[in-house]
Amino acid sequence: MKLLKKALMRGLLLISKNNYMRVLGVKHGKDCKIVALNGGTFGSEPYLVSLGDHVEVSFDVRFITHDGSIWVARGKHPKSDVIGPISIGNNVFIGAKSIILPNTNIGNNVIIGAGSIVKGNYPSGEVYAGIPAKRIKATDSYIAEKLNDALPTKLLSKKEKKKFLINYFNRS
Repeated sequence: MKLLKKALMRGLLLISKNNYMRVLGVKHGKDCKIVALNGGTFGSEPYLVSLGDHVEVSFDVRFITHDGSIWVARGKHPKSDVIGPISIGNNVFIGAKSIILPNTNIGNNVIIGAGSIVKGNYPSGEVYAGIPAKRIKATDSYIAEKLNDALPTKLLSKKEKKKFLINYFNRS
């Protein structure tokens, strides 16, 4: 088990997302999709991160449970740490390169835009983005707008998808 964890932390081993999270101690529900490129994704206390059902975490997302800025007070307060849990609800998408900070709670049916910095409470049914992440609009409104631009490629093979996209975008 120790060797497995070491390999995971270096990003050297490909295993299922459930086993990856289990080894790290991340609590997770059903149907989670994690696009993790290295072992640092879930922070120094991964056992404080919990994901609900049907959560997708895009690439280079960081869950930071430990606020290292207390370092500047380490001389006067050598025993102090600032650590907090991160809780993600059901049916959530977290965009690429977002950072989720300690003591954050994200509700259900939430979309976090790429590159966002997220700290605090984010109620259900909304889209949040930015630095710091702020409410953009209701999730239902966002999805309705996106469906206008959606293409029917999700169930195609790679070959079929490539052919469809080349034809679609090269049309006159």
